[in-house]
Amino acid sequence: MKYLLLVFVIVSGQVSAQIFNEKEMEAKIKEVTVFLNGAQINRSGKSTIPKGKSILKIKSLSPHIDDKSILVKAKGDFTILSVNHQYDYLNDLKKDEQLSDLENQLEAIDRQLEVNLSKLTVLHEKESLLNANKNLGGRDNGVSLTELKQAIDFFGQETEQIKKGELDIKESDKILNKQKERLQKEIAEVKGKEEFPSSIIEIRVESLSEVQGSFDITYLVGFAGWYPKYDVRVENISQPLQLKYRAEVYQNTGVNWDNVKLKFSNGNPNQSGLAPELQPWKLNYARNTIVNNSFYGVSSGSVGRVSGKVLDEMGQAIPGVNVIVDGTSIGTVTDIDGRYDITLPHGAKELKYTFVGYQPKLIPIQSSAMTVQLEPDNVALEEVVVVGYEVQNKLQGKVMGLMAGNSRKEDSWNWQAESLPTTTIENQTTVEFEVETPYSIKSNGEMLSVDLNTYNIETKFEYFAVPKLDKDAFLVAKITNWDQYNLLEGEANLYFEDAYVGRSILDAKSLSDTLSISLGRDRSIVIGREKIDEFSERKILGSNKVESRSYKLIVRNKKSQAINLTLLDQVPVPVLNDISVTHLELSKGNLEEKTGKITWDMQVEPNSQKELKLIYEVKYPKREKVILE
Repeated sequence: MKYLLLVFVIVSGQVSAQIFNEKEMEAKIKEVTVFLNGAQINRSGKSTIPKGKSILKIKSLSPHIDDKSILVKAKGDFTILSVNHQYDYLNDLKKDEQLSDLENQLEAIDRQLEVNLSKLTVLHEKESLLNANKNLGGRDNGVSLTELKQAIDFFGQETEQIKKGELDIKESDKILNKQKERLQKEIAEVKGKEEFPSSIIEIRVESLSEVQGSFDITYLVGFAGWYPKYDVRVENISQPLQLKYRAEVYQNTGVNWDNVKLKFSNGNPNQSGLAPELQPWKLNYARNTIVNNSFYGVSSGSVGRVSGKVLDEMGQAIPGVNVIVDGTSIGTVTDIDGRYDITLPHGAKELKYTFVGYQPKLIPIQSSAMTVQLEPDNVALEEVVVVGYEVQNKLQGKVMGLMAGNSRKEDSWNWQAESLPTTTIENQTTVEFEVETPYSIKSNGEMLSVDLNTYNIETKFEYFAVPKLDKDAFLVAKITNWDQYNLLEGEANLYFEDAYVGRSILDAKSLSDTLSISLGRDRSIVIGREKIDEFSERKILGSNKVESRSYKLIVRNKKSQAINLTLLDQVPVPVLNDISVTHLELSKGNLEEKTGKITWDMQVEPNSQKELKLIYEVKYPKREKVILE
């Protein structure tokens, strides 16, 4: 820390001895490349550079800039001396558009309440005027019956209109006051959020004469990203599968992206690019070895869902919290009530919760309902970072680039967006989807859905069932040559025969040549597994017990077309020499000896039924006990 302070003083001393003309430069966001975690911002701007040394300042930038990633390229007859990044605590970012909208709505309600009050005052004055003229005729003059009836009708109609008007105004005031109360609460929540300073990028330049310069500035920001999502539609198993590839993008960078060109990349610039290196494996006795056996409530082999709520330190809901299955590209964002719902892939162990101004939390998945409380990050953005250096050689009339940090590759609740044309770009290590139409995304943490591509894929459909665990048959779509679609692991909404049938996980990390997508349960296929008691028995032979188990498996196809079905069951696998398992009947099933898994691949004709038998025998010492149920 002392060393860094010394460097800062030296740089400041060098600069202060020279006179720099300060000038603010506008640089608009032209392109944003959104990564799975983070985003690269590309700004462009032009400025007149006076003779001598100048500081061009780009203000009101995101407070979440990674200063090591800043890259500045320029064209013009001048020299870039240094590029600095710092925070501006005196010039906070403009009010969030959400807050401005809420305040405008509140002002409109106040104006309407004032109009209602004026209308009510006029009605009261009209009522007073009517009451003051109730006496008909003079003191000595009477009125005719006709005149009396006309007067009564007049007073009645006018009084009725006045009372009705008063009731309408009171009802309107009641509704408006409820809306006002709700808006005041929302405004208080928005204002209560921790405010961050904005960022400034300073570009120090030197020119021998007044010239025009153009600049391209790129940098990485945090608290932005996208999740791959899919809509899988199958009209019937005789037609191709339709796969709609979507990007659900969010950003809470503090700066709106207005009418910018979007790219979605499957890269992660925050992930280390260093190749792993094997260390020596030192073998020791078991008593000297520590084994880390972590346990989580959700088994690595199950696929389920977790829903819950994210709260702040006061117990209030936090909208816009980023919730991700750790180690995957599967995630979501909490809604306005702080709620989330996420589908888990096989092997999911932890959920990671991140939000601006709060400490990230990594929590083991222990149940299907998880409510999480985040703690404020009190040390966030407390230190001002200044990065600067000077260039010794001055090049004029050439394209120059200086970077404060590491270089980057140069070429490189829910709203439903319209389907936009996209282009897929395959780079050396990443794939990018370029949206051709400009797009706008507000900095409010809300999830926005953007269509990337739609594929009609010739698919083989099969049914899969494990009646020991679940009596339903699952329709599985098997896609060959799926690598050409550049898919990522993500949640998939499933639609079969024009009906929503649930959610699943598209496991694009699979090493198999065939990608399997589960399309949910098909109730038209009935599967049963029954224990046959008359063939299940226990007996003693010498020093051993022998137990046998017999099961009948039934498959009934109620559909009007034939189906291909893969049926799985199992027999126990002994781990001791004293235990033996004999397979008496497998009905031509394919047995995998190491795992005990039995597979039947069959075709079941329409409106027909098939029966299979599974019989096995277990022998073990009679002094021991085994569990076969």
